Amino acid sequence: MTKKVYIPEGTSVVGPYSPAIETDGFVFLSGQIPIDSQTGKIIDGDIKAQTEKCLKNLDNLLKAADLTTQNVIKTTIYLTNMADYAVVNQVYGEFFTAPYPARTAINVVALPLGAKVEIEVIAKR
Repeated sequence: MTKKVYIPEGTSVVGPYSPAIETDGFVFLSGQIPIDSQTGKIIDGDIKAQTEKCLKNLDNLLKAADLTTQNVIKTTIYLTNMADYAVVNQVYGEFFTAPYPARTAINVVALPLGAKVEIEVIAKR
């Protein structure tokens, strides 16, 4: 099995993982938190701003793999407060278009660096 790793230009990996890895036409994108790649810190802002940044980070990662949102087949959203679900859902609905990817939303106790949301995706070439 061959694997190809994708890392968006101008970003760095801060742990022992691949931002995106492809095998057999599937591209698995690691969860993206609302981190500013220039500062390495979580952006200031409410859940809407943090969700928009997560999706922008995912978009950059998809582009690095020469993919678009139309290639995404499955997403997983991690939220530290399920009361934020409606806002996340609204932002998500503006980012993806029909047919929408399959999706799971999970309430978690905490996320890295104090993020309020993290989103991961699986795409198919």
